[in-house]
Amino acid sequence: MITMLALYRRPEGGPEAQETFERRYAEEHLPLIAATPGLRAVRVRRVAQTLLGDRDIFLVTSMDFDDQAALATALATDEMRAASRNLREIAPGLATLFVLEAVPELDAAGSPAVDTVETTTEERP
Repeated sequence: MITMLALYRRPEGGPEAQETFERRYAEEHLPLIAATPGLRAVRVRRVAQTLLGDRDIFLVTSMDFDDQAALATALATDEMRAASRNLREIAPGLATLFVLEAVPELDAAGSPAVDTVETTTEERP
């Protein structure tokens, strides 16, 4: 799995500009993204709180693809080119895009620190 991550800075113009961006993002941009061949999942999240770093980031979108080849193929499609043009129109200078790949050894290093809860339907003595 490979993920393209988009971070969006808050547009200038206050709440009205943000509402306009979100409306256009939902009505124009996301349908273009959704039509992209090879796309496995899209998740859009509003930033609820910033603990460190850029406090102007207000929206984050992740787009999952099977692998780097699937992402490369998707980036070359008419759908993704149209989405890119649309993004430049509705969010000029507001987006930062990353391509994320898994790092299993670092995931494994962090796993022991994570509490897990096991549930079962079996009755215990």
